Amino acid sequence: MDELSERNELTLYELTTRLIMKHNLAISRQAIAKHLSALEAAGLVTSKRKGKYRVLNFNSEPLRNLLEGWID
Repeated sequence: MDELSERNELTLYELTTRLIMKHNLAISRQAIAKHLSALEAAGLVTSKRKGKYRVLNFNSEPLRNLLEGWID
């Protein structure tokens, strides 16, 4: 989520590359896709097709709603 919030509209390949290079993670693209599916089901990540690629975006709205509930 940190990488997507920093730079929206990443493809799965771009996100995988950033995680491996920037954070030195040893994780497969398939494992990242599995995590993204869970985040998408929770509404924290959205995806859309752009040509032949699926572009990922961070959706901060659910977190804002959660924080507003705690603050009130």
